[in-house]
Amino acid sequence: MTPDEQAFMRAFEDCTLPIERFHHRDHLHMAWLYLQAYPFGEALDRFVGALRAYAASLGKAGLYHATITYAYLLLLQERIERSGRDDAWEMFAAGNADLFEWKPSILQRYYSEERLKSDLARQVFLFPDRVPEPGA
Repeated sequence: MTPDEQAFMRAFEDCTLPIERFHHRDHLHMAWLYLQAYPFGEALDRFVGALRAYAASLGKAGLYHATITYAYLLLLQERIERSGRDDAWEMFAAGNADLFEWKPSILQRYYSEERLKSDLARQVFLFPDRVPEPGA
């Protein structure tokens, strides 16, 4: 982890990261940092806890979405393992551009809009209800 990435993670965990520095790409970068630093289960627990605390510090606790968070961490973990753990963030990001598209997002391959927008999906991880097209 670079010194800039360490500072980024520290600001996130301290809830001092300005909201304008935490868009979709930044969420993914932060999750990637956790997955690089910890085994998957610990990374998931730590990231979820920090994300919930960060959202609450901004007065936006209701924005947390369990299914989106878990699904992206699972996708990131798979891609990290496929590409190799030695990739730097920029190399990883360049090789996985589909993760960074927000509208439409990669999750639409796996989830119906109804499922992803449900209250239950916000509260707990729901398994996908779509089977992606081969090669997608």
